Amino acid sequence: MTAVPDMPTEIQIAEEDRLRADLYNFLGLLLAGPPDEMLLEQTAGLSGDDSEMGQAITTLAKMAKITKPRSVESEYNKLFIGLGRGELLPYASYYLTGFLNEKPLANLRQDMAARGLQRAENVFEPEDNIASLMEMMAAMIVGRFGSAATLAEQKTFYNRHIAPWAALFYSDLEGAKTSVFYASVGTVGRVFMEIEQDAFRMSGEG
Repeated sequence: MTAVPDMPTEIQIAEEDRLRADLYNFLGLLLAGPPDEMLLEQTAGLSGDDSEMGQAITTLAKMAKITKPRSVESEYNKLFIGLGRGELLPYASYYLTGFLNEKPLANLRQDMAARGLQRAENVFEPEDNIASLMEMMAAMIVGRFGSAATLAEQKTFYNRHIAPWAALFYSDLEGAKTSVFYASVGTVGRVFMEIEQDAFRMSGEG
């Protein structure tokens, strides 16, 4: 996924929103491909507090410490690629309709076009995959592709393209047969989606 070149913006991003964007980006990175040794080391260095999210982060860090790049690559391939298809199909269209490349993807492409977002030339996956959607939310929050999205705009995008299925996907990832390292990624994602859902609901925006 890519977009128009970075543009300067004078909008100040609150620290809380930067942290949200960082977590969206982090999930997108882990889901776009198997983490290399450097990303595993960075993940192993994370620590959390006693909250549900903090505990999920702590568990993910512990898993990263004992996970080798070759084993997580094998796990990723079994989960998302497989022979013909992986155990999970991480696409909004599939989760919402049972088929790939359906109306949820068309709706997303319309919203992407409206915000000047487009798929990178070297990316061949449909844009409604979970990794791309996490990356898009991060980009909107900090204004990576122009002006930062308002809370109402974030809420609209989240409710349209993420809320209907992402928490279920992350829950499936937690319980997937071949999930080991990615089970802990699923927990972080599920808890984060619940936090975002509650925050948007309470915001009264949009």
